[in-house]
Amino acid sequence: NKIEIQTDFQLQIEHALDLENRQLVLFVDASVNCKTAFNFSRLQADKDKSYTTHAMSPTAVLQVYQDIKKQTPPPCFLLSIQGISFELGEELCLQAQDNLQHAIQFTDQLLKTAEINFWNQQLENSFA
Repeated sequence: NKIEIQTDFQLQIEHALDLENRQLVLFVDASVNCKTAFNFSRLQADKDKSYTTHAMSPTAVLQVYQDIKKQTPPPCFLLSIQGISFELGEELCLQAQDNLQHAIQFTDQLLKTAEINFWNQQLENSFA
């Protein structure tokens, strides 16, 4: 399997074109809304409030792809990592470091088996 990693500070409308010719996509982001170390979920295209802002949500990026390409985006998932504090220049606290390590271990398993059926199975396991 060929895996490509792209990093950016925030999602913008141009990222919709990065979905082209992909078979499976994983968005990763820190979140204050995450109740556990990390959360893994399937994304669906959605024209949310970020659709017209400078920084877009992953679901809005999927919607832009669908609108411009006139086709369903590839299967996309979101790995949200529980963030504790987001003050500028602040170091990661011990809890955030621990959350990141758990998320890295989970991501390692996803990338070792980068197949839609395996990823869907991980969704089912996370809700069991």
